[in-house]
Amino acid sequence: MDRVDRYADLIVRVGADVQPGQTVFVLALPEHAELARAITRSAYDAGATYVDVLYGDPHVRRAMIERASDETLTYSPSWIVERNRVAADGGAFIMIAGENEPELLADLDQTRVGKARMLDAIAEVRRGQNEKTMAWTIAAWPTAGWAQLMFGEPDVERLWDAISASVGLDEEDPVAAWKAHGDKLRARCKQLNDLKFDALHYEGPGTDLTVGLLPEHRWLGGGVETTYGAFHIANMPTEECFTVPDRNRADGTVRSTYPLQLGGTIVRDLEFTLADGKIVDVQASTGAETMRSLLATDDSAPRLGEVALVDGSSRVGKTGLVFFNTLFDENATCHIAFGSAIQASTDGSLDDLDADGKQARGFNISAVHTDFMVGGPDVTVTGIAKDGTKTTIIEGDVWQLS
Repeated sequence: MDRVDRYADLIVRVGADVQPGQTVFVLALPEHAELARAITRSAYDAGATYVDVLYGDPHVRRAMIERASDETLTYSPSWIVERNRVAADGGAFIMIAGENEPELLADLDQTRVGKARMLDAIAEVRRGQNEKTMAWTIAAWPTAGWAQLMFGEPDVERLWDAISASVGLDEEDPVAAWKAHGDKLRARCKQLNDLKFDALHYEGPGTDLTVGLLPEHRWLGGGVETTYGAFHIANMPTEECFTVPDRNRADGTVRSTYPLQLGGTIVRDLEFTLADGKIVDVQASTGAETMRSLLATDDSAPRLGEVALVDGSSRVGKTGLVFFNTLFDENATCHIAFGSAIQASTDGSLDDLDADGKQARGFNISAVHTDFMVGGPDVTVTGIAKDGTKTTIIEGDVWQLS
């Protein structure tokens, strides 16, 4: 079996855990066709009833942002909404990352770039994720343009090697390696859950931020089980232990430690100021208007939905590379997300509440969920208990809990 087929099998059998009789939905770019076809073959081998591959063209999206009405920027075609609804109700959803033109939209009106999102279609995917009725995973395909951004030359083979190392494809038995890796992450989550922190404090150059945690929070990592028994890995690679913050409790400043690639534009030197849980100021050397537009999507977008802990022992971190791709960079170091929270990272007591009830309890609901990287060797993360007791979690890029 060649490398592409081995990778596709890992995505299908470990990432999405495709079940016999299931419909599989693949979202890809034209440059990803070789992997999309291999995933299709693997999914049918796993017993899929049907595999539906949808290709999106970044240049078509550019034309929309450039020329369409403001209303079209957030329009969701009914057939895309229905596709996502079917995927959310028991399907497997596989997204392929890796843009060939990472800064294709950088010269456009960044307010429009940040606004351009199919809100109703995204809402269906969020529903499937939060209700755990859909297995989903994101994996990547190396492209020449992505390699050019990372290495200064279109060395796709070098990027292939970095991806292979990050996802354990270079292991003799990648499936067994993923099981052991998941066990390690779940052990770390148990440590964090046992400590029952009330808040986290981040401190480093340009960063002095305290984030309150939802009382009903629980730490997750290494995969999530769906309502129908599939156990999927949402990101390949994944190195994080993550949980849900209180949407009303975040104060201070935070500086992103990695550039952030946002579908055709790159945000560099990002800095946020937060007060009472809300992002109130945004600064960046490039992409600031994109971020401000994204944060204006709805009233909850400027509030936090996730905190995730990753130390320097991660496979991605060990590559020493900046990938300019959140799938990888967020698994090299600690990250935070603004926007929607992840319901799986609660104790279940909020499950029966409606959206207003959840938000009243501090759980954030938004049409956006955007991760940005905040960790590294110079950033210390401290857990704060309800009584004020402090415990160092990560210092010098090393996990401190034993």
